[in-house]
Amino acid sequence: MFTQKLIAADGNEINVGAILDETCRIGKEERVAMQLAIEDFNGDNTNRSLIQLLIRYSHREPFQAALAAKELINRQVKAILGPQSWEEASLVADVLGSKNQIPLLSFSDSAPEWAPERWPFMLQASPNKYAQIRAIVDIVQSWEWHQVTLIYEDKDSSFAGLMPHLSDALHEVGAEISHVLALPPFASSSSSLSKELGRLKRRQCRVFVVHLSFPLAVRLFTKAKKMKMMEKGYVWIATDAFTSLVHSINASVFYSMQGVLGVKGYFPDNELRFQVFYERFRRRFRSEYPEENNHEPGMFAVQAYDAMKAVVLAIRESNKGGQDLLEKILASNFDGLAGKFHFINQKLAPMHTFQIINVMGRSYGELGFWSDGLGFSENITASGATYKSSMKDLGQVLWPGGPRSTPRGWNLATDDDAKPLRIGVPSESTFKQYVAVEFDQLQNSTSFKGYAIELFKASVQKLPFYLPYEFIPFEGKYTDLVKKIHLKNFDAAVGDIAIVANRFEYAEFTVPYTESQLVMVVPLRSKSSSKAWLFARPFTKAMWILIFTINVYNGFVVWLIERNHSSDLRGSFLNQMGTLVSLSFTTLFSLQGAKLHSNLSRMAMVVWLFVALIITQTYTANLSTILTVSGLVPAIDSIESLQASDALVGHFGVSFVAKYLEEVLHFKPRNMKNYSSPEDCAKELRNGGIEAVFLEKPIAKLFLARFCWGFAIAGPSFKVGGFAFAFAKGSPLLHEVTEALVKVTESGELQELEKAMIGSQKCVVNQEESSELEDETFSLSPSSFWMLFIITGGTSTLALLIYVFYYKHKIQEFGLVHGIVWMLMYFDVVRRWKHHENQLSRAQRLHANDHEAPSPRNSSTTASRIVNSSLAIDSMP
Repeated sequence: MFTQKLIAADGNEINVGAILDETCRIGKEERVAMQLAIEDFNGDNTNRSLIQLLIRYSHREPFQAALAAKELINRQVKAILGPQSWEEASLVADVLGSKNQIPLLSFSDSAPEWAPERWPFMLQASPNKYAQIRAIVDIVQSWEWHQVTLIYEDKDSSFAGLMPHLSDALHEVGAEISHVLALPPFASSSSSLSKELGRLKRRQCRVFVVHLSFPLAVRLFTKAKKMKMMEKGYVWIATDAFTSLVHSINASVFYSMQGVLGVKGYFPDNELRFQVFYERFRRRFRSEYPEENNHEPGMFAVQAYDAMKAVVLAIRESNKGGQDLLEKILASNFDGLAGKFHFINQKLAPMHTFQIINVMGRSYGELGFWSDGLGFSENITASGATYKSSMKDLGQVLWPGGPRSTPRGWNLATDDDAKPLRIGVPSESTFKQYVAVEFDQLQNSTSFKGYAIELFKASVQKLPFYLPYEFIPFEGKYTDLVKKIHLKNFDAAVGDIAIVANRFEYAEFTVPYTESQLVMVVPLRSKSSSKAWLFARPFTKAMWILIFTINVYNGFVVWLIERNHSSDLRGSFLNQMGTLVSLSFTTLFSLQGAKLHSNLSRMAMVVWLFVALIITQTYTANLSTILTVSGLVPAIDSIESLQASDALVGHFGVSFVAKYLEEVLHFKPRNMKNYSSPEDCAKELRNGGIEAVFLEKPIAKLFLARFCWGFAIAGPSFKVGGFAFAFAKGSPLLHEVTEALVKVTESGELQELEKAMIGSQKCVVNQEESSELEDETFSLSPSSFWMLFIITGGTSTLALLIYVFYYKHKIQEFGLVHGIVWMLMYFDVVRRWKHHENQLSRAQRLHANDHEAPSPRNSSTTASRIVNSSLAIDSMP
């Protein structure tokens, strides 16, 4: 019991009560701070009354607090401050009741929502610090931890009420509370504490959130140090319940807490008024509690000072007490030592800013600040503060054990009875190449085989630690298998499990290890409808036309050049045309060099024969390819054609594809058929029972590897999730296995496993169908031979031009000589004829004179010369 009594000159005194626990540091700081607040009020000469502070001690016992409240009522106090715990405060409020109308300013920060209705005169004078839960969650998210263990003191709602808030906030960032440890109040038994910590040590989670009272937290950290739980790999995060008194810890305790992180309530300690309070508090505290090592005020001291200040200011304005005093206190609005002081619904405004501290050396360091709705920052000034979403931006953290690298936050469980990882494996997979579950009745054992199983084993081998696990067969739908993880029946699931959006409600997935596509597999049909024109398919129509044209052209050139040298090339028009065509095509098979007389025709024919040889060989090779290689096209090439024709499509029942076809691609349920075996599906595709089947891309590869004849992937592909491994939400193994899976992919092992799986498939060929399907290859066009045609066409054209220009000149020269000869012969004949006529007339005259006739020999000689001249001209070449 303590009474601080200062009497005014007029004897007007007002009593104010306080219920504290002087056995702990909190009660000591609150007592000194309240005394200083009373002194400040009584030292003001403007006040007409003096305040008398009546302090009673509860020793943190609710019953003692109730007795203290009755005593204070008898002393006619105007208001009561305290106690610290909710159990004490609620019992004191019951003692006071509504009848006494005495305002109670409780320092408990966890009053329930319904408290103001039941106790209208009870106010919460300590700010709600649930915002620190958000700060802790942001720390967990910053370092990518997925599980935490909560250690709290099982004594009142202030501690137990933390768990639902923390659980909900962690769930929002993909983390969870893996274990909860409730320690009894003032647990001093070393053996019990060691037993509980030993259990935590054997568990997987290594991130601990400590929400304990100051003395219990000190014992916990000291014991954890002895049990080597303050070493590399561990993470300890303390709440404001402990960190608000971290300034009072001595060096020996700090030694046991190296690397501990803390969230500490913030109040501005650089203002002048706080500095004045700070010096006064240290002097008073040192004088009254010399046994304490540290005499600095903390959060509880400044809150008690502000609460008492609110009461005395209200008393200054109203001496009536009761309802009037309560209203004056609720109307308080001033800048206190801890920040803005005002009430909202009978509760002090919540705290929104916290310091992030890190225990190192003989004290602790301030890493930075966290502000609700803003994030982390290195300073908290009104201007110039830069906020970040991650704590990593605050700088280097000293972790337990001193490592600079971030702890991963978990380790393998080391319980002797710890069970291996329980992995569910689907036993009803349609494609056993991915997952095959076989039960051996003779040996009473189950074997697990397949691509997914081998890939998981390869990933486990890449982990930096040993991971025990066991496969457990599961019969049912794949979504039900994923739900079993959520229900804790399995820790993970391995198999051809597709990543589907609605499954994220129950589990999380690694990166996909297959192609993330949905494709359409359709039957093939022959592109050609008849074999009658099979011989013509090696070349296109344009190619055939060009070959015919160049043949006729080359034949014409040779015929034109050779016709003057061979009587076989002359004759009637029909005979010459037949000879020309025959000459055009027989040159494809023989040179006929012995029958050609001109070098020009030989030149054109040699080049053409070279080109013809290449064309005939190409034709032969292409025709052989047509006769041996299949030439098929998909029977269906688009989704729209299926929907327009109201065709039936297939899928496999254990997959998610049926829902995708109906909801995304808008196929009617009556047009969808479910298959349980690939053989039945392939048979239906061949027989026309369905027009197409929709498969995940990796499944389609297996299907086509097994049924390699008559089917193909057609149409567009659709983006889906792909296959992956599933783990429980927040499982620390998810990140590790994902990283290991990526390593397997980068090393090439995944591709090797896939090749081995597809290569193991024996192709099933339908001989009857294969004989009916027509083979086809791409026909060759002139674009493949245009250079050869230019060479042979150019050579023949060159020969033709040479022939035409040379013989045209020769013919012109022959015509000139021939004309001159005929002219000379004409003049000679005329001359001789006239000479002959003259001789004949002279002879007649002589005959008349000599009676003698002319000689016929001269006439005969002249006629002979004329004929000979004409023959000589005709015989010219």
